[in-house]
Amino acid sequence: MRSRPRNRTRARIAILAATGVVIAVGLALRLVPLGLPGGVVKYGGSVLWGAMVYGLVAAVGPASRWRILAISALIAMAVELFRLVHAPWLDAFRLTLAGKLLIGRVYSPWNLVAYAVGLITAGFLDRRFRT
Repeated sequence: MRSRPRNRTRARIAILAATGVVIAVGLALRLVPLGLPGGVVKYGGSVLWGAMVYGLVAAVGPASRWRILAISALIAMAVELFRLVHAPWLDAFRLTLAGKLLIGRVYSPWNLVAYAVGLITAGFLDRRFRT
């Protein structure tokens, strides 16, 4: 019975490590001039952002992958819809680097598609590698 908590701890560490890699790749994609087309940078970053949300939700606690996907999708959708809200303080935050990376500046339904790709890919990889 003692191996269950240890396995959960290892699984959380693994998902957090993978999420850290996703964050590092996403930051490199957005901040390092790699010479990639703008669409690859923008939507690649959005795909990685969706995968990051999946990883953070999965690391919070034990849940089925379907529940993790559902919660992650709701968070991603809420963040995207939140871009339609404008207040001076919020728009000022959106102009900062943290604001651009965390909540973005402009609403785009295509971001929802990119988030879905990231969420589904992360869910598939989670299923594939988690035992």
